[in-house]
Amino acid sequence: GNLIQVALAAITAWSTEGIILKLRKQPVSANLADNSALLTALLLGISIPPLAPWWIIVLGTAFAVVIAKQLYGGLGQNPFNPAMIGYVVLLISFPVQMTSWLPPESLQSITPGLMDSLSMIFSNHTLAGETMQHLQVGVDGMSQATPLDNFKTGLRAGHSAEQLMAQPIYTGVLAGLGWQWINIGYLLGGLFLLWTNSIRWQIPVSFLLSLAFCATIGWLLSPESLASPMIHLFSGATMLGAFFIATDPVTASTTNKGRLLFGALIGLLVWLIRSFGGYPDGVAFAVLLANITVPLIDYYTKPRVYGHRKE
Repeated sequence: GNLIQVALAAITAWSTEGIILKLRKQPVSANLADNSALLTALLLGISIPPLAPWWIIVLGTAFAVVIAKQLYGGLGQNPFNPAMIGYVVLLISFPVQMTSWLPPESLQSITPGLMDSLSMIFSNHTLAGETMQHLQVGVDGMSQATPLDNFKTGLRAGHSAEQLMAQPIYTGVLAGLGWQWINIGYLLGGLFLLWTNSIRWQIPVSFLLSLAFCATIGWLLSPESLASPMIHLFSGATMLGAFFIATDPVTASTTNKGRLLFGALIGLLVWLIRSFGGYPDGVAFAVLLANITVPLIDYYTKPRVYGHRKE
């Protein structure tokens, strides 16, 4: 499903960026060659539910490219991460479609194949006629959600954290079936980016340390109502956000001290939103809120220029 979403996003991103560049009388081929539109499409395509309707990814990608990027002047001029702008617009506008995640494969009562996935995305039902509601029902007959969704919903229903952690989606694992391996995969990919010097270490390290610190303190103070550090670190979009989203060179801080503050702020905001906010996962909102502070962070963390008197 995610491969189909990424393909749709890439087609939409390239075509909409090409049209806007043509309207702005900018060189189309040269600007498309930087592949920034493709990167936005990739991040958005892997961030939404894999079987979301086709028009969801088309609308989100078009908004990200046209409004969040080209409206500000194109690559290097946008103050906010375009992929996260597109994601947040979709989440606020279409909450049902954007929270329709499938249960982990081991808990699925129906496992859709490629043709079923295509049918779901373009016609809202599988070849056999099952809808998303059918696919979300686990082998135990209960409707499934992501670990973070399940945790927040359970707490609101009056269950304790200990009761929730005994459910099948958490049993035998540290952070929820399926999602811990997804996050470990993104962690390995992020370490590769660090090894190849494709990204700086300050943002992901400070992000993860800040999130782990806040989650540990909160869990020690209120273990019955707050998630453990492992849930926060290896569920949701934590590793994707730390290594692939927050490190966007255009919208992140540009100084070493600033990157540390920027990453730490995102980690704090993610924990606050997950623990006390209305959304189970807060990575996209945290990144956008931190983007607002970048000019201020850079102003106060820029290195001194020697030879000039400090005013």
